[in-house]
Amino acid sequence: MGVNGRHGPTAGDSEDQPATRAYDLLERAREFLRGGHPHQAAMLLGEAKLLEPEKGSIRETLGRALYLSGRTARARREFAKAVQIDPVNDYAHFGLALSCARTGQRTRAIAHLKLAIAMRPGVEAYRDALDRIAG
Repeated sequence: MGVNGRHGPTAGDSEDQPATRAYDLLERAREFLRGGHPHQAAMLLGEAKLLEPEKGSIRETLGRALYLSGRTARARREFAKAVQIDPVNDYAHFGLALSCARTGQRTRAIAHLKLAIAMRPGVEAYRDALDRIAG
């Protein structure tokens, strides 16, 4: 029996809420990424994106999974959407910059790296990437 004596799931059952399902998929995808399985992570994150298309954390993590699996143009689109959703997400700017650099958009890459560095000046990976890309 469900809540209030009813059978089946109800609106209060968290496993049926799109946001909860999307969060569960996001967490499982992060586990795949930690384990070095970006393709599997991207599959789960694609599902999560359908449930919560305006969630910056899902778009950022999907961008990362796509980037790590070699799908750089798609990664660039996901990072760009993550930046659009959350303009102060330094890691999304960093991911967008790396994706832009790999797809021949050097000037755009440098601009996003400078933004990431301005937001989090202490992250060495951001400065290293800027030095490498700016030459």
